[in-house]
Amino acid sequence: MKLLQRIDNILGRIEGGFVVLFLTAMVVLTFIRITLRALHVHGHFQWANAVMGYFDWAELMVRLLVLWVAFLGASLVTRKQKHIKIDLMSEFLPSRWLPCRELVLSLVCAVVTALMVKASWHYVLMERSFGSTLFLGMPTWIGQMILPAGFFLIFLRFLFRSAEQAVSLVGSRKR
Repeated sequence: MKLLQRIDNILGRIEGGFVVLFLTAMVVLTFIRITLRALHVHGHFQWANAVMGYFDWAELMVRLLVLWVAFLGASLVTRKQKHIKIDLMSEFLPSRWLPCRELVLSLVCAVVTALMVKASWHYVLMERSFGSTLFLGMPTWIGQMILPAGFFLIFLRFLFRSAEQAVSLVGSRKR
């Protein structure tokens, strides 16, 4: 279990670092575009319009980064078990059964996210075969790699949670 926790902590730090990096890039790129647009429109600086032409890719980049931040954030939220839950069973089940329910739910969520990993991976492969580009010559499939990667990270979190629940359940049965 210590190994899983260590892996989870390392993944969390890496994801958090990327979230900070991507949010910073989003803010900086958006600030540059807004400033250049304001200088051109309100200050009537023609050079601002010319410079803005060099940043025509920035809006698409920010949109792509929103997707990356959303998936990395979803993984971090899943890590902390703060994701959205629809929980009707805990109202009806006796409290001694709740750990079993948690294990089953974690396993079901792991299976569902594993299916999403597979489906999104096939989608990325299909996009790769089309050969389209996003901006600055970057292939579309590279930007879309967050789909299988993000679902895989979430899958790992549910798998780790399942292992924790199973160990906890086995430990409580031995007592």
